Amino acid sequence: MDSTARPVPFSLEEAPDRLVWILGSSRSGSTWLLRMLASLDEVVPIDDPHLGHHLGVWRPIPLAWAAAEHPPELTTLDRIKRDKESYFFSDQYRHAWEPALRRLIVDRFDAQVADARPSPDPIVVVKEPGSHVADVLMSLFPDSRLLFLLRDGRDVVDSWVAAYRDGTWAMEEGAFPVTEAGREALVRWQSAVWTFRTELVQRVYEAHPAGRRVLVRYEDLVADPARELARICSLLPIEVAADTVAGVAARHAFDAVPPAAKGDDKPIRSARPGGWRDNLTPAEQDVMHEIMGGKLAELGYLEPVPVGMA
Repeated sequence: MDSTARPVPFSLEEAPDRLVWILGSSRSGSTWLLRMLASLDEVVPIDDPHLGHHLGVWRPIPLAWAAAEHPPELTTLDRIKRDKESYFFSDQYRHAWEPALRRLIVDRFDAQVADARPSPDPIVVVKEPGSHVADVLMSLFPDSRLLFLLRDGRDVVDSWVAAYRDGTWAMEEGAFPVTEAGREALVRWQSAVWTFRTELVQRVYEAHPAGRRVLVRYEDLVADPARELARICSLLPIEVAADTVAGVAARHAFDAVPPAAKGDDKPIRSARPGGWRDNLTPAEQDVMHEIMGGKLAELGYLEPVPVGMA
């Protein structure tokens, strides 16, 4: 054997079980979680590839929640068009586009992994904010691992309403300052998005093999990050010492973040579940419960609702 031969580069094509998806809803602590996992030597983080926002275009567009006569039912373009012959991602031609799409995603992720100069056998953790295409992603990568990060949808909506203000981090990503008159429409839209994504990821999670999935609630992660990180590490095909996990959790704790790097206008906003009670008006809370109430109750988030919020 030629001792000077280069080692074969790592590829997810040959190691699909080294791919881990963080799916759920945006504004659920996924950036915090990814940073903690990225502190582990074997992990290569991929932050917000936005596959869902390209493959799953929302229909109707968000403007409908302010302009439609009645609140519309949320779906995506691919679900409307999938039986149309000429639609690029039609079911009729899935045999043609699905392998090519998988290859494109693998090649793109492999390139980033190579630039990261990781360990010889890395774990690639992808934080995908567009989780409304979770079914597509998991059908493309059935041997990958799924981390379902779940957060009370009311806190998710509250976080997004806070982001749609002048001077926040979201302005650099295409958001806009919402007017007082537009807040309720934004609450309706974000409530519908949370419900859609949560229901879809929930179905995908339940169908995925038990040994390659883990459900983590944001509220539990905040309460005991070391314990929840240990649970997550059991999903990953690596062994991490308990003191290493505890050290990672301590370094990334909310209290350890410099004051200038956190707050209402920053991506790192708050680590206080239930802030929606103080930040959203009673009318906005009614809207959230109208749209999300059934799912919140199913997931154990809906405490007895005060009169007027039923």
